[in-house]
Amino acid sequence: MRIDHHPVLGDRQAGRLVTITVDGEQLLAVEGEPIAAALLAHGRRFFRRTPKRHEPRGLFCGIGRCTDCIMTVDGVPNVRTCVTPVRAGMVITSNCREEGGDGPI
Repeated sequence: MRIDHHPVLGDRQAGRLVTITVDGEQLLAVEGEPIAAALLAHGRRFFRRTPKRHEPRGLFCGIGRCTDCIMTVDGVPNVRTCVTPVRAGMVITSNCREEGGDGPI
């Protein structure tokens, strides 16, 4: 779900839809929007698990400071998805298996 009409910010401009792959599943996303926003629009609230206690983490600060939203993007680990724009063909994986979790959230 995306906010198309906002009382203060106005209407959202329609962007070009592109396909990204997240944990093996293909999703449509708006090119240029943050990866985290695309995931939230598809109902994905958790992006990784903590290394020690394997607790789920997702979007928290939304400005690239807290690292709760880090994922592996195109083979690069620990990418802050809240400030990384979507590009066509991106391959994104949650950092669950690598951190001892039980697979994608």
